[in-house]
Amino acid sequence: MEKLDGKSLDITKENIQALKQLFPEIVTEGKIDFDKLRVVLGDEIETRKEKYEFTWHGKTQALKMAQTPSTGTLRPDTETSKNWNKTQNLYIEGDNLEVLKLLQKSYFGKIKMIYIDPPYNTGRDFVYKDNFKDNIKNYKETTGQETKSNSESNGRYHTNWLNMMYPRLKLARNLLKNDGVIFISIDDNEENNLSKICDEIFGEDNLVAKIPWQARQSIQNDTDLSSSHEYILAYAKKRRQTHRRLKETNKDVWHSIEEFACYPLPLDENKFDNPDNDPRGPWKADPFDAPNIRPNLTYEITNPNTGERFLPPRGRCWRTDEKSFKKLLEDNRIIFGKTGESKPQLKVFYHEKKEFGSVESTWFSGDNYGTATHGTKELQNLFNGVSYFDTPKPTKLIKKLIQLSTRSGSEEYIMDFFSGSSTTANAVMRINAEDGGKRKFIMVQLPELTDEKSEPYKAGYKNICEIGKERIRRAGDKIVEETRKTDLDTGFKVFKLDSSNVKPWDPNLENLEEGMLEQLENIKEDRSKEDLLFEILLKIGIPLTTQIEEVDYKGKTIFNVAYGSVLLCLEDDIDLEIVHEMIKLKPEDFDTKVIFKESGFLNDSVKTNAIQTLKKNGINDVRSV
Repeated sequence: MEKLDGKSLDITKENIQALKQLFPEIVTEGKIDFDKLRVVLGDEIETRKEKYEFTWHGKTQALKMAQTPSTGTLRPDTETSKNWNKTQNLYIEGDNLEVLKLLQKSYFGKIKMIYIDPPYNTGRDFVYKDNFKDNIKNYKETTGQETKSNSESNGRYHTNWLNMMYPRLKLARNLLKNDGVIFISIDDNEENNLSKICDEIFGEDNLVAKIPWQARQSIQNDTDLSSSHEYILAYAKKRRQTHRRLKETNKDVWHSIEEFACYPLPLDENKFDNPDNDPRGPWKADPFDAPNIRPNLTYEITNPNTGERFLPPRGRCWRTDEKSFKKLLEDNRIIFGKTGESKPQLKVFYHEKKEFGSVESTWFSGDNYGTATHGTKELQNLFNGVSYFDTPKPTKLIKKLIQLSTRSGSEEYIMDFFSGSSTTANAVMRINAEDGGKRKFIMVQLPELTDEKSEPYKAGYKNICEIGKERIRRAGDKIVEETRKTDLDTGFKVFKLDSSNVKPWDPNLENLEEGMLEQLENIKEDRSKEDLLFEILLKIGIPLTTQIEEVDYKGKTIFNVAYGSVLLCLEDDIDLEIVHEMIKLKPEDFDTKVIFKESGFLNDSVKTNAIQTLKKNGINDVRSV
């Protein structure tokens, strides 16, 4: 019987396995021969001591932090959850580094979009200080006291911030789907450093855009210029080449374009008109010139109405060669302004372009996407005139990012591991109500204590997570009330980061016999079967919202996970009757894992017979914890 190791995904081990699959010739006695790897890679090895790189004190340790498996777990909290038995959404309280590690097996390559709004490192922000030796212990100590800001007077002001962000972004990339995208809000304080580590982690070629967002519309009394914008950095997991057909002539013209994780938006039909009653329907006039200078696309065009001759603007060329232009002109696809006396423009017809949509501009104005003030007012409307957060992001902004990165009506995962006021969860519920989608959110937030003198504390919110969860409850109820859509998923399952439910091997050396007896019962006394169940699901890679049926047999519980994919009995005094009952739950169409508590069998003889009985019935994957 295989015993579960109780650790999250070992990323270093996975990387080594990937190298072995790509280059089997570099493996010598099970280990990587780096001299052979250098030969295989040829001239692609950088050997110079002086080379371009971005580094800082602690970078190597930060990388190790990302690769070190977590020994923690996520414990279910049904009491503060909403619609526990039905919802597909998650709210996780804990240090996001450990949480991201714990989610690696269950959500690897499953997240379509990640949005985060991390600390901007303005000198007033709390910056996580991770502990390489025991980050779970460090987390529990940190959340039991008031957090301290990362002051600008700190000699490692930027270093501390980079050491916090680097391992978290490394782990976040693993969770993204191949067509996934991450959006990161930031301001001038760390935009440059964030760009550099994202270039390293995601690859420079996967930069989608640096989006300026108009965070405020009022003029501020800043030193030199009034800073009114922040940035949203967008990186794709993997950009890919594709082709798109545009019917600009009688023949199909193929254009090679970069397609990334952001989809074109639906066309606004109101921007199209048909002033000349063209039988092909509504159209709009686009410029006929394009970027770059190409000799075959640079020629004179004569306005047939005025005789005036036009060349492309300086530094640009026409969209087609002269022969293709004449065909477009004959096909009534070229106009010369509203009066017929201007330069050439291309008629673009709605029915031809609607399937491709429109590409969004990288300028996110406050009028279109909301400002920090709008975010504050949203919270005030939900919390009886009080915001509780200084500069929350507006729902409209996050909703637009979701529209860009997911199809209408989709069922994708949306994640935010600096979830704060839970704007992202609010946006997911809102857009699902609008387009009928079933997107699922995963919120992760450190339960930072609120100041005892603050308004949140006086209102009964002892930490940030309590505010975030209440915001989701109130926002969800409001959306249902406004839309009358009672089938909308506005619930969430709450999980809390904690140490493993399984006792570590730490015998009492002064009284070894007593220590050995304690280890016979390896599950901590204050933990429930449900605690252990979800730890096992995380360690074997099952999502936390998977269907679970509790089967009662003579007072003992059998957990039937994902319609028989995994069967668990975590009871004491397990006998062969329980084993036979579990066999009845085995599906015919696919294999089953069966998991018991290591110390749960009635005796060793029952344990041995149970394994043999399961094998005779086609169940070979039997494990213990």
